Amino acid sequence: MADRADKARWTSPLRRRRGPGWAEQTPTWRAARPALIADTLKRASARPSGNWFVVGSSREVRPGSPCGRTVGGVEVVLWRSRSGELRAGPGACPHLGAPLRDSRVVCGTLVCHWHGLALDGSAFAGWQPYPAHDDGVLVWVRLDAVGGEEPTERPVVPDRPAPGSGVDAVYTAGGRCEPQDVVANRLDPWHGSWFHPYSFVDLTVVREPRGGEDDEDDAFEVDVSFRVAGRLVVPVRAEFTAPEPRTVVMRITDGEGATSVVETHATPLTAPDAERPRTAVIEAVVAASDRRGFALARAAAPVLRPLMRRAAGRLWRDDLAYAERRWELRSSGRFPG
Repeated sequence: MADRADKARWTSPLRRRRGPGWAEQTPTWRAARPALIADTLKRASARPSGNWFVVGSSREVRPGSPCGRTVGGVEVVLWRSRSGELRAGPGACPHLGAPLRDSRVVCGTLVCHWHGLALDGSAFAGWQPYPAHDDGVLVWVRLDAVGGEEPTERPVVPDRPAPGSGVDAVYTAGGRCEPQDVVANRLDPWHGSWFHPYSFVDLTVVREPRGGEDDEDDAFEVDVSFRVAGRLVVPVRAEFTAPEPRTVVMRITDGEGATSVVETHATPLTAPDAERPRTAVIEAVVAASDRRGFALARAAAPVLRPLMRRAAGRLWRDDLAYAERRWELRSSGRFPG
């Protein structure tokens, strides 16, 4: 009898939309005030990062294989110790500069493929390790010379659904812009249903950042419907916050998938004075649901992750064009804001 009652109470998350078409929706350009976006970006840029940079997915740093990255023009190598702990340091061998990303990991020790110099993650022969952090979804490296801030022991990791309760996927792309251009894109929620009608409809900003001293109150709150297929949508309420200079978090606060998050991290690839800057977008999607059937989604995570990355890639194809355009206008002195 209880199973029958549960089935009777089950409701579909899908709704049938009967709203206006793309050209008939209410324009948002008056609400998307350049000064408001710029002020929100300025406050985000002033928050401490502790010199921590996201460099990729935890799954990308596999046992037995090194992983190479470049952050702010600095070559970095990452690998895992015998026990699985994250290690990081300069990507050039201290002997003759061999690219350590192409070397081998033997029993948790990084062994240079040019002359066999071995690194266990501790300082050796002038090679100094970098602080590294694995939060279970993303890996971070602390580069004090790049960040230029007061260093902290741990990065600012956003709140997420409880470990093991969600399905996570990480998408990575790169563009010709600076991190602030990526962050500015995410601090403009008004473009959602205009620029991404294939994913979002009926987007309304119900609360703007108040600019107070309380960072938690410095948020955009939006009502939006995620388009599933045709007129079928899933309406939710979401919140956008910027907990540190290179991160914007979208969290579903009400509706289907409440507590799910999309973390957008912008990591500079080139040095600060680069004439043609490059920035990596590393976006972590952590989906959660209190529906009983979501356990099946967790079991099917290896199949779902490529689909989640594909959906993120479709959005970032357009959003990187937005960020690159913003950088182009800024660098030429034509930025309208």
